[in-house]
Amino acid sequence: MSARMTRTFAASLVLLAALSGCVSIGAKPPGTLLSLTPEAEPAAGASSSGTLADATVVLEPAAAAPVSVLRIPVQINAANVAYIKGTQWVERPSRAFQHLIAETLRARGKGLVVEADRNTSGTRVGGRLLAMGFDVPTHSAVVRFDAMKWLPDGKIETRRFESTVSGVDPEPDEIGPALNRAANKVAGEIADWVG
Repeated sequence: MSARMTRTFAASLVLLAALSGCVSIGAKPPGTLLSLTPEAEPAAGASSSGTLADATVVLEPAAAAPVSVLRIPVQINAANVAYIKGTQWVERPSRAFQHLIAETLRARGKGLVVEADRNTSGTRVGGRLLAMGFDVPTHSAVVRFDAMKWLPDGKIETRRFESTVSGVDPEPDEIGPALNRAANKVAGEIADWVG
């Protein structure tokens, strides 16, 4: 084998090894991918302006372990968690929730809203996503968020938000819309709280 063919073969092996961590050949893809869709969005052509220094910043929240993965958690009881088969999130739930909060703030006309914390001195909103899944004992979709608001004067405020949608079965075609409704309710309450 020539030196050139050896290098090409070695490069192919390196590329294949790198891809093996991203692609599971032969694995069955999930039947459904879930995302959060804002119930309130800015109208086409709507605009806002301001300086980056004074913008409202929506940070990606930290996430509790059960919701830090792409699967949808099922809280069986106080100590046991499982995951719904056949579906997963399109992106990290914390990232999807960040986008939802930002879009809700924009739809409410809260001025310039950004999702990156660069040279800003305006209000910042973040927190910790505690739950975004299904609760077996109550047959409910649950979204729970511990919010934190940093004000320009240095004051910090915290508040817990929670929304549940009852009468839901842990099936992708039911849990997705129910989680979307619950997440939108929480995002709307956060937008009111941000003021």
